[in-house]
Amino acid sequence: MFIIDAHLDLSMNALEWNRDLTKPVAEVNAREANMADKPDRGKATVSLADMRKGNVGLVVATQIARYVAPGNPLTGWHSPEQAWAQTQGQLAWYKAMEEAREMVQIKDLASLETHVALWKDETTEDEKPIGYILSLEGADSLITVEHLERAWKYGLRALGPAHYGPGRYANGTDATGKMGPEGIALLKEMERLHIILDATHLCDDAFWQALDHFNGSVWASHNLTRALVNHNRQFSDQQIKALIERGAVIGGALDAWMMVPNWIRGKSTPVEMNVTLNTLIDHLDHICQIAGNTFHIGIGSDLDGAFGREQCPHDLETIADLQKLNQLLSKRGYTDNDIENIMHENWLRFLRNAWKPHPPSPSREGG
Repeated sequence: MFIIDAHLDLSMNALEWNRDLTKPVAEVNAREANMADKPDRGKATVSLADMRKGNVGLVVATQIARYVAPGNPLTGWHSPEQAWAQTQGQLAWYKAMEEAREMVQIKDLASLETHVALWKDETTEDEKPIGYILSLEGADSLITVEHLERAWKYGLRALGPAHYGPGRYANGTDATGKMGPEGIALLKEMERLHIILDATHLCDDAFWQALDHFNGSVWASHNLTRALVNHNRQFSDQQIKALIERGAVIGGALDAWMMVPNWIRGKSTPVEMNVTLNTLIDHLDHICQIAGNTFHIGIGSDLDGAFGREQCPHDLETIADLQKLNQLLSKRGYTDNDIENIMHENWLRFLRNAWKPHPPSPSREGG
């Protein structure tokens, strides 16, 4: 079945992890066999080749570069200008993949429909390019709000204002506090440009403030539920209800510490903690029970998002194993239509609505 994955850090893996994603995952891991600079070396799960093997034909692919102020213990760049430059290098990688016909950028309704038709055409035998919708995870790298329009012009179509910790525009996971004037201005500019707001990683204060101030399309690319794993990174039932009311789709993530309680990073193992693809379904099912239907869930795997097989379901070796969800969902009582919703239709429905023709927006100068 055709799969849409709403969150993959492809360019980060290509540049910061120095992975050649045109190769099969097995080759990527073999090249890292004697490397120990990161805990996930030799444990990658994602490559373009394995995405094709698993029929993962469309992804939301990120740019990501965090700014860290003096005293912030998180890793990141020491100036917004450095962070911006990092995202531009990541953009250059995506463009190089386009030139190599490995990927194709999807940024409007016409390119979306053409790409989906290509991937659903079983008579096409040529190696198909992976479609990608460009998203910015954390807005820190936008030197000014005006830089957002530059990003829109090169294809940015979704933005999560925050990542981990305090941010320049919004506070994220493990932080607290509302957005300041620059954050509100960013939301206004996103709305003018019809850029999708990704609610993932917003701290609770910023989450509610963003929904109050932003009238455009909202999704959550990679998130799970606080009811099953009690952490501020997760959504509360109240937040899930609010997202459902906004027509959002929530992509289920495959980072083990989010999937089961009491995970200890660097010590727990997926086998020991019994983390499987069924664990993901537990979280997705919880959202379905709140919604009363299957229209608000999808896949946003976050695979190889600074972790690998040491911290994801033990019944997944590569991203191609997302296809196992079909049978697992069926065994849990989901119908064929439900499964299609989860694997791709919900994301397609969301995008078709978000990208339908809009009346012209006033210029920023005139707004």
